[in-house]
Amino acid sequence: MLTLVFFLGPCSQFLDDNEDGESQKFLANGMMKKKKYEDYHEEYHPGHASFGMSVFNLSNAIMGSGILGLSFAMANTGIVLFTILLMAMAILSLYSVHLLLVTAKEGGSLIYEKLGERAFGWPGKMAAFGAIIMQNIGAMSSYLFIVKYELPEVIRAFLGLEENSGEWYMDGNYLVVFVSIGIILPLSLLKNLGYLGYTSGFSLSCMVFFLGAVIYKKSQLPYMQGLYALPNHLDQMDFSQDDEMCTPKYFVFNTQTAYTVPILAFAFVCHPEVLPIYSELKDRSRKKMQNVSNLSILAMLIMYMLSALFGYLTFYDNVEAELLHTFTKVYKFDTLLLLVRLAVLTAVTLTVPIVLFPIRSSINTLLFSKHEFSWTRHLLIAAAILVFNNLLVIFVPTIRDIFGFIGSSAATMLIFILPAAFYLRLVKSLPFRSPQKIGAAVFLVVGIIFMIGSLSLIVLDWVHNPPGSSGGH
Repeated sequence: MLTLVFFLGPCSQFLDDNEDGESQKFLANGMMKKKKYEDYHEEYHPGHASFGMSVFNLSNAIMGSGILGLSFAMANTGIVLFTILLMAMAILSLYSVHLLLVTAKEGGSLIYEKLGERAFGWPGKMAAFGAIIMQNIGAMSSYLFIVKYELPEVIRAFLGLEENSGEWYMDGNYLVVFVSIGIILPLSLLKNLGYLGYTSGFSLSCMVFFLGAVIYKKSQLPYMQGLYALPNHLDQMDFSQDDEMCTPKYFVFNTQTAYTVPILAFAFVCHPEVLPIYSELKDRSRKKMQNVSNLSILAMLIMYMLSALFGYLTFYDNVEAELLHTFTKVYKFDTLLLLVRLAVLTAVTLTVPIVLFPIRSSINTLLFSKHEFSWTRHLLIAAAILVFNNLLVIFVPTIRDIFGFIGSSAATMLIFILPAAFYLRLVKSLPFRSPQKIGAAVFLVVGIIFMIGSLSLIVLDWVHNPPGSSGGH
């Protein structure tokens, strides 16, 4: 945490030193570029979202279903290595947002795809479009998968059934469609992202409740003392009495360790939402939006660290890829855990509309950039996106392997490669040999190496363990 604060200090000072000059020349630059880019004045419409609402929206965009798997990631890296990787990814994500905001200001656009077009023409536009679509489709699908698998279990617990009775209202495929039509679609029809700040705040409070429950269960369920005495878990979980299993590990290297970095990278991806949230920020400035990003990423870093640590220290090596599943095998009927499941379901359901916005924005930019706003088109695109995601969730048995591929490719593009490449191409106020440009070039190279390495590891894993050969979702 001290490392992050140390990083934020110089970064904030850098922004302070440059903000006044940029603010003074921004309007002039805008007027000069207005003739070159006819849609410039449309992009810079006045924002209406408050600072607090913007923090809620961006935090909600960062926070995702990945929080449920961080304890498993810690079990496969160790406490110290996990902490180093988590903080490093948070710092890199902050730096990436900084590059993106500077590029947006000098590039004269608050739309990701248009920055790509102005930097590299049609290939740059398609690269940004493809990365955003892949990333957000994967994120939406992961949220809907949680609805599909967790909501039937919540209903079963409410009805007091030992097993799923097989009724239609216990079928996750039906339930995910009902939730999409009844809750997600109406929220997705709002014209402005800022209005979702209220649902984002509620969604975040649900995840804070999840974190509180994880911490409480650790104090209620000390692994060494009380876990073995629980009568209803012994037939389902194979816990050893070996003291080594009950000892926290600080550095771990195994076959799963290589997947931790892509998981953590995906956990901090918020870049498709940064520019839409920036465009709707009231009295916006780059410094103000950077502060929104700093606060959001710092809050998520704390939540990620606490949930991973307490989940790991409760179950150690026996923690599963999804933390709630591990708790469920210990407690079949537990009121607090039932409430936690409801909170997580609420959080991911309310997050889907936030993720849907940049997908629709990308489609509008690619296909309808010259058309006026249309409520009919607004509705149809949202409905089409939800239909596609529902079909994906219903007919694909597991999205784990697809999700890993998307996380290693699209997330890396959005965090490392595209912001650095756009910055190097569009920021003309700095010489190429300046420290800022050299830093961006190094960032770009690191991103390319990371993506190639991650995808290679995934392909090798698919060769030795074909997708679908192991269970889980």
